Amino acid sequence: MPKPPTANKPTQPPAKAPPKRPKQPAKPRKKRPTLPANSLQRRMTYLALELLGLAIIGLSVVMIILGYSASWFSGTRFFSSLLPFAAGILLLILAAAGLLTGWYQIRKHLHSKLPAASPALAIALALLIGWFVTQNSFSQAFGHFRTLVGGKQEAGRVTLAHQVYAAYRRYNQAQLQQLLNRSQQYDAAIKEAAKVFEIDANLLQGIAATESSFLPRDSADGGHGLFQITQVPKAITAQAEKQLGVKASLIDPKHNAYIAAATFKYYLAQMHGDLFLGLLAYNIGPANGGLKSIMQQYGATDFVTIQPYLQQLPRDYPIRVLSHALAFRLWQKEGKLLPYEEGKNAIRIQAIGIPGLLMDL
Repeated sequence: MPKPPTANKPTQPPAKAPPKRPKQPAKPRKKRPTLPANSLQRRMTYLALELLGLAIIGLSVVMIILGYSASWFSGTRFFSSLLPFAAGILLLILAAAGLLTGWYQIRKHLHSKLPAASPALAIALALLIGWFVTQNSFSQAFGHFRTLVGGKQEAGRVTLAHQVYAAYRRYNQAQLQQLLNRSQQYDAAIKEAAKVFEIDANLLQGIAATESSFLPRDSADGGHGLFQITQVPKAITAQAEKQLGVKASLIDPKHNAYIAAATFKYYLAQMHGDLFLGLLAYNIGPANGGLKSIMQQYGATDFVTIQPYLQQLPRDYPIRVLSHALAFRLWQKEGKLLPYEEGKNAIRIQAIGIPGLLMDL
């Protein structure tokens, strides 16, 4: 059968696309604010100053605490010395962590108000601690700290230093003052020689005082002049003459001082900067192969271990030189000689220190 005709369905118009919105210009991305070069440099400078101040504070406080506590924990017993010292170090570390945390909080508060406040405070505290460290009251604590760190070597140095102080204490003050007065006419020559050969002038004055008492003469053992020059290697004499610009004459105090300074510097270098051995080598000279050969013969390594083998040699020579050098240092610093046993003079003298032994950096 034929299909019935179907009614034509009305056709719907196509849906209109929504009108396109006009494109809005893209919003520019916000750039992070950049600090001017001079502002960044200023902030880095502040940070560097703050770190420097904190480093000075930290190192100074550690030396102060260990210096003052070293004598409390001295000894080798486990429960009375070693364990309390280890516990003290642990407490020091914990305290440092706590202080750094506290500083961080203070720093944030200060930085929000004034960026320069935290570095200024750090530097001010560092200067305050630095001032305290330079006071005489800290000298003994620093000595304890050196002994704690230096061990056997520092203990030997302290023992020898007290031998020097004891020798100075035994001097007759009137006779010592007379010696200082006699030295004045040779002061310029000695200081010039010391400057040329980069030696402490007080050490050279101590050598001259020990050798001739500032009464230049020819001695029976062949010594000449202010420093009693005897046998000197030709290379040293040539070095002194090069600095003088003329042939050296041992009668001339200035020439004598130049040769002595060159000789002492030579032996000090030979003894690797050990002041006591350098002075001893200067006094012994090239006899018997010199001190270096004597030390090798007996297997000695320092001034303490060589002393027992110097029965016939002047083992007290360095002590006498340094005690005289100490007198010159005190006269230079104080304008007078200080009697060692009066009042707090012993502490004051030890704080001033022995020339050449003030501080080995």
